[in-house]
Parts: sequence; C-alpha cells; structure tokens
Amino acid sequence: MQAFEARLGHRFGRPELLIRALTHPSMSSEARPSNQRLEFLGDRVLNLVIAEAVFRDDGKAAEGQLAPRYNALVRKETCADVARAIGLGEVVRLSRSEQMSGGRRKEAMLGDAMEAVIAAIYLDAGLEAARAVVLALWGARIAAAGAEAQDAKTALQEWAQARGQTPPAYVEIARSGPDHAPVFTIEAQLQDGASERARGGSKRQAEQAAARALLDRLRR
Repeated sequence: MQAFEARLGHRFGRPELLIRALTHPSMSSEARPSNQRLEFLGDRVLNLVIAEAVFRDDGKAAEGQLAPRYNALVRKETCADVARAIGLGEVVRLSRSEQMSGGRRKEAMLGDAMEAVIAAIYLDAGLEAARAVVLALWGARIAAAGAEAQDAKTALQEWAQARGQTPPAYVEIARSGPDHAPVFTIEAQLQDGASERARGGSKRQAEQAAARALLDRLRR
C-alpha cells in the first residue's frame, strides 16, 4: 500500500479512506463499505479540477472548444488509463469470483476506483491536495488535449459534412471475448466508400478508435 501511495503522490493521514476507496462492491459488507459513495464524490472533484485546468490552459478558447477537451479528460476510459499507469488494479480489493473473471483489468472497475481514490484524497487532505494529484497524474494528457483530443466521431462528421457527404456510419463487424470482457470490431464508413476498422472494449471506444483511424488516413 505504501508503494501505491508513492505512485499516487499522496501519503494518507487517514489510511482507512484509501482502503475504502480500494474496496470493490464485491468485497463490501456492513462493516466494510464499498467505494461507490466515494466514486460519486470523486467524479465531481475530478470534473471541477479538469474544468479549471482546460479553462486556464487556453484563455481564448470558446466553450465549444473547451467542452471536447474536458470530455476527453474526464471520461471513464481516461480514468482507467490513469489507473493502469499507477498500478491501481493491483491493489483493489476484489472477491475471488471477480478476480477470476478478470476484474482487475475491467475498464469500469478501474475508472470507478480511480474516482474513489480522488475522493479519498479530497476527504483526507482537502481540495488542494486532490487538485495537485489530479494535475500530476493527468498532466501530460491535459497538455495534449488540444485539437487531437476532440471527439473523433464529431470531427469525422464535420469532415464529411464539409464535403457534402452524409454523416458517417458505424457498423459492428464482430464481437469476441467473454461476456464480462467483450471486444468489439467496428467499421467507420463514409459515403464515398472510405472506411477503417478498429477494436475496443466497448462499442463507443471502438467507434471512436475507428473514426480516429479514418481521420488519420484522410488527413495524410
């Protein structure tokens, strides 16, 4: 746990808060509550910190430019990516059945636990401490969340409409893997026949990846 605190960048004065943040619902009991309430609070703390960060990062950006950057930084997939970077999945307390079903790698579990940990820091040491941790862990992502962080599906739709084409279509080509960890293959298709395929752990993720791949090809 101390090694995780070091990776996180915060030493808890009340370690019971961290333990609760790392307790998955599958391990909860009346005496050992899960991290769900903390997840609710952490989501709001994260939203505030990221909204402030993108607002300050570009004093001239309009709301329509800020919103895609903000959305890209607070979505569950990004929280899960940050969680993986600090090895959060290794320390979450899961039931045996949840572990056997690949729980430590699940996107939703990682994203939820990351938000709960942010709430635990907030309750342990206040908003400034939580802000410092979020900005440190999200730092490179915030810096890179410019034009390329724009919602790829929106960007592809704008590209198509600017050229008189109908909005892109997204077709599910295949679904593989077990029910608890499916992998979707989605093809983004334009009216002129251009298309690209991508895979993801959710339809939304695969659609975004396919749209981004097609945009990258069209812009070459």
